Amino acid sequence: MRLNIGIRKPAIFTHEGAKAVNITAEQQLRRSVMACMLWENSFYESGEDVAQRIAGLVAKVPAEKVAQIAIEARTAFKLRHVPLLLVVEMAKLATHRHLVAATAEAVIQRPDELAEILALYSSERTGTKKLNKLSKQLQKGIAAAFRKFNEYSLAKYNNQDREIKLRDVLFTVHAKPKDKEQKKLWGRLIEGKLTTPDTWEVELSQSTDKLGSWTRLLTEEKLGALALLRNLRNMQQANVDKGLIREALSNMDITRVLPFRFVSAARYAPDFEPELEQAMFKSIEGMPKLEGTTAIVVDNSGSMSSKVSGKSDLTASDAACTLAILVRELAEYSVVIGYGSIAAAAPSRRGFALRDAIQSGPSGGTDTHAAITLAMHKGYDRIIVITDEQSHTSVPSPGKDKLGYFINIAAYKNGIGYGPWLHIDGWSEATLQYIQQVEQE
Repeated sequence: MRLNIGIRKPAIFTHEGAKAVNITAEQQLRRSVMACMLWENSFYESGEDVAQRIAGLVAKVPAEKVAQIAIEARTAFKLRHVPLLLVVEMAKLATHRHLVAATAEAVIQRPDELAEILALYSSERTGTKKLNKLSKQLQKGIAAAFRKFNEYSLAKYNNQDREIKLRDVLFTVHAKPKDKEQKKLWGRLIEGKLTTPDTWEVELSQSTDKLGSWTRLLTEEKLGALALLRNLRNMQQANVDKGLIREALSNMDITRVLPFRFVSAARYAPDFEPELEQAMFKSIEGMPKLEGTTAIVVDNSGSMSSKVSGKSDLTASDAACTLAILVRELAEYSVVIGYGSIAAAAPSRRGFALRDAIQSGPSGGTDTHAAITLAMHKGYDRIIVITDEQSHTSVPSPGKDKLGYFINIAAYKNGIGYGPWLHIDGWSEATLQYIQQVEQE
């Protein structure tokens, strides 16, 4: 009789009951991070539970991998808060601290993140000296990041209503300026004498002429992409010239904008749907076509109605549909299938019209097996399933000599899209770039 028997891992299940796949700690960390709006509740799990899971996983994953995930989450996946949490958790571990400084410097890309990472680090402390005894590596990384920012950006994010202010960060990390000019700049920051930035928030708070203010900001290109997208309705209400708005949408830099932000903007400003679609398509400019026929299978079940954040009307379904829109643009030929309790082919549409078609289709439960089976009947060279992976049915293999991908757009603990499927986490266009890279190898 053999005594040295294999260890059986316990069976695990999705929140809807399908048998899930046991995965490594690194895979678990990726799926918890790459589509995570930190602290935000989702359909099945609380933001607090997800954050605690992420914190616990950091110790189980090698430092190099955690650092890589943090930087990838900030740069390729355009997430702001969860990369900071990863750095803070790394700073607590002797095995991970050697990479904290470099990782912190890489993921801090806006001045407000200097204070935010300190707030995360000190969240479990109390008293007036809770910023004391800062991790040396974290101190070094924040100090290096502080040197990135000019007067405009420091003034823009120098929020005096926050518990931790930028001057507090400067005193805490003892940053050394890179030259005399930066030393003078930091002196003005400490004394509260930074030049008032010419931002839309400042302009609109001081102006009674909204039309004139928006017109000037647009003409002088003073609006970043997110500010432009979030204020389209305000500009319309102020009767700003539509030609000027369209020109701004055509010229804006979308580098740091998640694709689903365009869906939200179009919901409030449908007059600009054509320009918003074209701006969204810029995120995949230059990507090669996916040759052959791509079956795009999109989850529209009840759990996909979960909001991505408490302050947003965007849902997991919006994120999934946006990726489906982009895949359809890349595919040489495509068939789109939406599913919930049942599955059905969506009309042959593109852009925001495809989102509307998917979201008006089957919903309710989550029969992923039926959706993939229907895709197989339609014929395909690859299947791309876009879902939160909370199915009540298991999934078949993508088929012999066929390419199969699961794009997971949620941070839930357990999922189904592994095994013979290539699993990708996240809701930015980086997920599609990954598919391109795999198929070009």
